[in-house]
Amino acid sequence: MSNAYNNIEIDKIIDSEQFEFPLNIAMASAWVMGNLKGSNLKIYNMSEKSSLADYFVIGSMSNSVQANAAAEEISFQLKRLGYPSKSIEGKDGADWVLLDHGDIIVHIFLDVSRDNYALDQLWGDCKQVEIPQEYYFSGSDESGNNESGESYF
Repeated sequence: MSNAYNNIEIDKIIDSEQFEFPLNIAMASAWVMGNLKGSNLKIYNMSEKSSLADYFVIGSMSNSVQANAAAEEISFQLKRLGYPSKSIEGKDGADWVLLDHGDIIVHIFLDVSRDNYALDQLWGDCKQVEIPQEYYFSGSDESGNNESGESYF
C-alpha cells in the first residue's frame, strides 16, 4: 500500500458525513488494520461504560511486524490529521500494542495472545459499531491499480 492510497482512503473516512468525530478516527484506525491484513476487528462504543475513551478499536495481527506496521501507520495517519498519540505502549515485539489517542484507544493484539487478555469478554456488553466489509484487505490488481483503476504505485 502506498502513502498516497492510504492518505486518500483515510481522508475519505475522516471527511465522510456517515461518521461523526470521534467515530471517524476509530473507523480510520480500523481501516488501516484491515488493509494491513488485520483480523477480528471490532469497535466498541465505550461512551456509556467508561470515561477512558469514547471508542475502543480492537484487532489482531498474525505477527509482531504486522502489529508494529499497523501501529505506526495509524499513528502517522492520525497525527497527519491533527490527532497525535498521547501514548503508545507495547511496540517492538510485544503481543499487545496500545495507542491512546484520547477519544479512541486502539488495541492491536497478536492472534495468539488476544484471548489471554480477554478484552472482548470484558467490554463485550458495550455496543459494537459495524465495520464495513470493504475496510478489510482487498489489495490491488496485478498492474498496481485499485478497484477504480487508479494507480497508487
